[in-house]
Amino acid sequence: MNGAHVWLAIGLTVAGCYLVKLIGLLVPAQTLERPLVQRLAALLPVALLAALTAQQTFGTGTAVTLDARAAGVAAAALALVLRAPFLVVVGAAVLVTAGVRALGG
Repeated sequence: MNGAHVWLAIGLTVAGCYLVKLIGLLVPAQTLERPLVQRLAALLPVALLAALTAQQTFGTGTAVTLDARAAGVAAAALALVLRAPFLVVVGAAVLVTAGVRALGG
């Protein structure tokens, strides 16, 4: 990919982001005040973050893999179930992931 293609892609991305922002500003306030829209707006970021986490944890290219990352996410999930503070959750995930990798997993 040469420099012109890169700048074209950047320009199209900028234009697309601007148009999405503009469309969002043009939505009538009555639409945004509907309970369904408010529920969707509250739940959509959580769903997207969960999907991103799952893809990064269990995906390698086009294959599904179970490795040290999955063990780290499981440790974090257990810490969350036990209502541990955020730093403990992150620390548990890091330590378990590192431990499994050190053991050759």
